[in-house]
Amino acid sequence: MDPDTFGRFAEAFARFMGTARFLGYMTVFVIVWIAWNFMAPDHLRFDPYAFIFLTLMLSLQASYAAPLILLAQNRQTDRDKVVIEQDRTRDERNLADTEFLTREVVALRIAMRDAATRDFVRSELRNLLEEMEERGLRLQSEVHDVPTDDRAGSSRRKGVRGPRAKDVDRPSDGTATRTDGGTDGRPGDRADRETGAGGPAQPPH
Repeated sequence: MDPDTFGRFAEAFARFMGTARFLGYMTVFVIVWIAWNFMAPDHLRFDPYAFIFLTLMLSLQASYAAPLILLAQNRQTDRDKVVIEQDRTRDERNLADTEFLTREVVALRIAMRDAATRDFVRSELRNLLEEMEERGLRLQSEVHDVPTDDRAGSSRRKGVRGPRAKDVDRPSDGTATRTDGGTDGRPGDRADRETGAGGPAQPPH
């Protein structure tokens, strides 16, 4: 016989014996048995008083019921062990998933601290805009506070330019010559040097 099939039969029998229906059927059977052996004619009584046969039947039923109930309990215990092991495995997996999700959430929070959020960027831009507006207002107030005469004088000073002096080459003999080849001094100096060196110029014949 297949152990699994016999085990299912034992479980079904044990489950039926633990119901109120089985208790009612057993009570009715015992009452009918005793009443028949009390009130029936003598030649129809098969188990007179002391009901030895009924006691034997009940003992036989109990002797078979006990092993069947134990077999059903053993199968139920095995199933409970399997269920407990599955529950333990599922709990460990859930715990691992929970720890992993916890670490991920913590990592995301740490990353979000360093990341610039939309509200942070908006607040920084707003602060920068306010700072620029304050600087512009401060510069405008400084320009309006400068007197008119000071501004005119500064503009005149900026517009006046100094004279441009020509480059002068001073030779070793002390005569100053200009860079364009002329000598510094009176206009007749060159003519005097020429006449002194070669005499007066002769008129053409």
